Amino acid sequence: MTHSVVAGGAGFIGNHLVKALLERGNEVTVLDNMITGSSENISRTPSGGQHLPKLKVCDCNDPVTWQTLESADEVYHLATPAAPQDYLSHPLETMKSGSFSVLYALEYCRKEGARMLYTSTSEIYGDPLVNPQPESYWGNVNPIGPRSVYDESKRYAEALIMATHRVHKLDTKLVRIFNTYGPKMRVLDGRAVPNFIIQALRNEPITIYGDGEQTRSFCYYKDTVCALVRVMESGDNMPYNIGNPTMMTINELAQEVIRLTKSDSGITHHPLPQDDPRVRCPDITRIRGLGWEPKWSVESGLLETIAWMREKYGT
Repeated sequence: MTHSVVAGGAGFIGNHLVKALLERGNEVTVLDNMITGSSENISRTPSGGQHLPKLKVCDCNDPVTWQTLESADEVYHLATPAAPQDYLSHPLETMKSGSFSVLYALEYCRKEGARMLYTSTSEIYGDPLVNPQPESYWGNVNPIGPRSVYDESKRYAEALIMATHRVHKLDTKLVRIFNTYGPKMRVLDGRAVPNFIIQALRNEPITIYGDGEQTRSFCYYKDTVCALVRVMESGDNMPYNIGNPTMMTINELAQEVIRLTKSDSGITHHPLPQDDPRVRCPDITRIRGLGWEPKWSVESGLLETIAWMREKYGT
């Protein structure tokens, strides 16, 4: 039986990944400090069999966490504050998650002979001057702006992982995730999809930052989780973009949410945050080579997310 460790497994994408691994028959250990994760996500995760995830509330930035961890075959590293509200509120923890926790995870994998997949982000491309963004694009990032704690922690982690792979021949995988959404996102965490849906369900004005003509590419969590497992099992050591290559403007997203919720919400505009990217779209040529393609349309994914939020928040 494969033993998988999921660092950050009580978070949004992490808990969905845990469920998928359990359904494959894996034994799963979850590491999470609960700064942004939720034990409820793990306690309500069906196992699909006789095994349940083992949750360890611990600090992945502490070497003792990894030194005392039982042997595993693979590590999925998703441990970081990821929503803007979170990494701006916890800047030092965010920087540590891309440095100390990655270093200790790599040392653990070397000792155990385990493979490791690290979830980087489309934010490493910054405000891109190339669209769509291929993995070969180096990015356009402000290294000292407010968002840099997230952007640069991910860029540093990628460099650390590639150096470890080259020096020690460790089996490492890198993925860059683009705007994943779906059930179990926290409301008003600074990301557009949950913000827009809860505002629409409450018939409140939809808050858009800037003119709304900036573009994003929204990928449903089921597609993202499938891609993570695919890369872990069959990918090489160079980065893979994971995302939906269909772009839409933030204005279009807001109108779609209003339509699907049958809301009476209007739209209000606020100043654009510093260094917020104007375009964001993945070139997924590389991961298509592994046989992966997003299957969920934005409409289908939004409908499932809206239904979950109606049930969860009673609106």
